[in-house]
Amino acid sequence: MSGPGERILEPRNGQPADACVIILHGLGADGRDFEPLVPALSLPADAAVRFILPHAPRLPVTINGGMVMPAWYDIQEMNLDRQVDEAQLKASAKRIQELMDAQVDQGIVAERIILAGFSQGGAVAYQAALSYPRRLGGLLALSTYFATADSLDPAAANRDLPIEVHHGSFDPVVPEALGRAGYERLLAMGYPAHYRRYPMAHAVCPQQVADIGRWLSERLTR
Repeated sequence: MSGPGERILEPRNGQPADACVIILHGLGADGRDFEPLVPALSLPADAAVRFILPHAPRLPVTINGGMVMPAWYDIQEMNLDRQVDEAQLKASAKRIQELMDAQVDQGIVAERIILAGFSQGGAVAYQAALSYPRRLGGLLALSTYFATADSLDPAAANRDLPIEVHHGSFDPVVPEALGRAGYERLLAMGYPAHYRRYPMAHAVCPQQVADIGRWLSERLTR
């Protein structure tokens, strides 16, 4: 699947990037959706982190009456199991893996690449990170679900990948039960996942942003 590009934010201190965070947006948004998050993370002044905010392709989405919108994959039924077009999801994950490969080719060590995703983007992030053949720095799953848990071919390099799973306790779009089920599935598969719950809807809240900033700083600050 060819993608429509991405928004790239180079380190604010002007240093050459030596780390990269890729954030995948949710259904109907685009890469710019998470641009305000970057300065709010309050990373250390000397952190040389490149942020890449890819744009999803425009696809017809069944649950929205076939309306064409930015989407990483089609959602065919809005039920607790989230029936999705798995081929499209995996094609999007492959595109993100190619984006990570390009960062490695530019000199960033794979262990200093962190993949994050919100909602639909989180489902893609699960697939892309856990099947990626190079060791990554971490995975951040935000208000999302583990859509490909049953079909995942896990990469040995990322079997002990640090994983943060965040979810809102009042989420009406992706019920917390789905986020929690993904976390429990990770534990059952042997991944060292950590779960955080916030009093919010399908969104990002200030306390969560502070937690994300600390977590990224721990993984990426030299």
